[in-house]
Amino acid sequence: MKLGLIGAGNMARALARGWGEPVLCTDSGSGSAQALVEELGGERVASNRELAERVDLVILCHKPYHLEQVAAQIADVAQTVASVLGATDTATLQRAYPDSQVFALMPNTCVEVRRGVTVYARGEAAPAPDADAERAVLELFGRLGEVVTVPERLMAAATAISGVGPAYQALLAEAQVDAAVRRGLHASLAAELVTATMAGSAALIASRGYDTLAVRREVTSPGGSTARGLDALERGGIRAAFQDAIDAVTGPAAKA
Repeated sequence: MKLGLIGAGNMARALARGWGEPVLCTDSGSGSAQALVEELGGERVASNRELAERVDLVILCHKPYHLEQVAAQIADVAQTVASVLGATDTATLQRAYPDSQVFALMPNTCVEVRRGVTVYARGEAAPAPDADAERAVLELFGRLGEVVTVPERLMAAATAISGVGPAYQALLAEAQVDAAVRRGLHASLAAELVTATMAGSAALIASRGYDTLAVRREVTSPGGSTARGLDALERGGIRAAFQDAIDAVTGPAAKA
């Protein structure tokens, strides 16, 4: 499957690096497409229309508010369109691309290292996609990590923990590193310890069937240091903070 990227920002770059192949791409004049081509090979195509004419799959990586503008340029020649645009559901995509196969996905930037999570919204208000086209698109994104299919009505909630998740995990790591530095550890050593522990903990939680309580209990002795640390986090409002975060991501402002 020959694919092309319209837009060459952070997500396009993460996808292209994860696939690790020469790319066809465009940008709006920022120079990011040329930088991506210089890194991975391929071609910065002169126009969105030319790109759509030359590929089997168009991947929309531009800003969501450019949807109608880009569709006006390519809708009549784009056979299959995969969108990674935020707050853009399948029905909206289908209106913009009435004669194309459309797919709404939301990867996170971990796709760059092929450890990503891509949430795929199976449209509920648009015609069912061609099975072969759907399989090809999901296999493509499956090369970059895990693909999770959710009903479209749950897309916002799912991406509020996976799509933004790398930033949250980076913030958690940063906070722990800063705390460790305060107690005398060198920042680089603290960062190594924290990130390795995060990766191992993720694998351990998965091996326990995602039973987070079981993992916590295995580490937490009654009255011990882990129990005291967890109590401090609870008193600090860690659960409420994440509730507020998901509300902020999925609330009305997210659709503005």
